[in-house]
Amino acid sequence: MTQIIDRPAAQGDSPDPWEPILAPVTTPVSPGSVPVAAELTMVAAINRALHDAMAVDERVLVFGEDVATLGGVFRVTDGLSETFGSERCFDTPLAESAIIGMAVGLAIRGFTPVPEIQFDGFSYPAFDQIVSHLAKYRMRTHGDINMGVTVRIPSFGGIGAVEHHSESTESYWLHTAGLKVVAPSTPSDAYWLLRYSISSADPVIFLEPKRRYWTRELVDTTAPAPPLGRAALRRKGTDLTLITYGGLVATALNASDLAAEQGWSLEVVDLRSLNPLDFDTVAASVRRTGRAVVMHEGPKTLGFGAELAARISEECFYDLEAPVLRATGFDTPYPPARLEKVWLPGVDRVLDCVERAMVQP
Repeated sequence: MTQIIDRPAAQGDSPDPWEPILAPVTTPVSPGSVPVAAELTMVAAINRALHDAMAVDERVLVFGEDVATLGGVFRVTDGLSETFGSERCFDTPLAESAIIGMAVGLAIRGFTPVPEIQFDGFSYPAFDQIVSHLAKYRMRTHGDINMGVTVRIPSFGGIGAVEHHSESTESYWLHTAGLKVVAPSTPSDAYWLLRYSISSADPVIFLEPKRRYWTRELVDTTAPAPPLGRAALRRKGTDLTLITYGGLVATALNASDLAAEQGWSLEVVDLRSLNPLDFDTVAASVRRTGRAVVMHEGPKTLGFGAELAARISEECFYDLEAPVLRATGFDTPYPPARLEKVWLPGVDRVLDCVERAMVQP
């Protein structure tokens, strides 16, 4: 277990608070490190982001259930304990509230904790620590104490897991002032959004879409992606805007392909970070197309799609040709694995919304 000591000095102290954290690692720190540009899975990209953040700033600590000896249940933290030692990457008891409580204490002492909650449904025991302390400490101290904690959570469904292993928790965190909420959809975004998150002085809930863990992409660790709070236009279109994040971005792109066969041109907006939200990109797209469908995995009632639909209706009302529709999960508990595909919003559910929006007078 890491001993709590006074805050160590940052490497490469600079007036620019981003520089010490985001400086690229040009020399491999351990044997077998990947080059600065390589085709990586999302798991490998997150692992590389953790590795690079730990290499340039000795304050960064990684801990959680089975993250050191096992390397995490998805092997996301594989090799970090061997490379940086058991005081910087270590296993914790099976107690999520204690994990986040320890992260808060470490942040107060100047460390940069990156705790892992093993599965999304396991975050509920830590809810009090996250909402009551992690989210509020920086504001309560008028910014005197940074709360630079990045809570990594393998999230959402689509892998056929058992109960409590496929939850959509984003609405809880988005309703909590003081938290940044991030949901990457590609390996490259996973790398850079995690680097940016670890650099943030505010706490970040980093939701990793489990069903995209094994997708591959060329990741260049020397060419930064857009920062937190910047959405990405994944596909241009003229008839309707699909707005989503995380694992459903690939579903939206598939729906766009099929809609093209019907003669409909769909634009796909990947939010990337949910708070801060790049609503300017969303609004600009909706004003171009005149129609919008919002997608998320969680239940429909009070999901993030409801907030997006309301805001689009308020701010883009005179540009809309049809009501904003939502393709979401159902208002039931997450089902057993055999019914998962029926419950999750897939291409058919999205295209049903698209057809309803397109036939509006």
